[in-house]
Amino acid sequence: MLISIMHRITGNGLAFAGLGILLWWIGALASGAEAYQSFLDWVWLGTGGGLQAVTAVLGKVVLIGLTWAFFQHAGSGIRHLILDIGAGYELTTNALWSKLTIVISILLTVAFWAFVLLR
Repeated sequence: MLISIMHRITGNGLAFAGLGILLWWIGALASGAEAYQSFLDWVWLGTGGGLQAVTAVLGKVVLIGLTWAFFQHAGSGIRHLILDIGAGYELTTNALWSKLTIVISILLTVAFWAFVLLR
């Protein structure tokens, strides 16, 4: 039950927060180098100091959270797809898959950000 609720919460988080950041990012890309640099300063770099430094930290937290939400939502969606074909309704199997969606989403998030930050 918790995984189903998390599936709905992560879907809404991706739809609202994720879409807002995605549209801001695409708009900054389309507006030129200065707008894109402003986006980076506010969301990632925080080079302006003060409020930009705070929003950059929050931006990183939000981006990492959205990445986890994406992997959690995808994993839970795959789990629901498997349940829809009639497999995995046994209590032990269902409980295992529920735990695995959480563990795998965390591991994929760590691997993704390790790749992004360490390349």
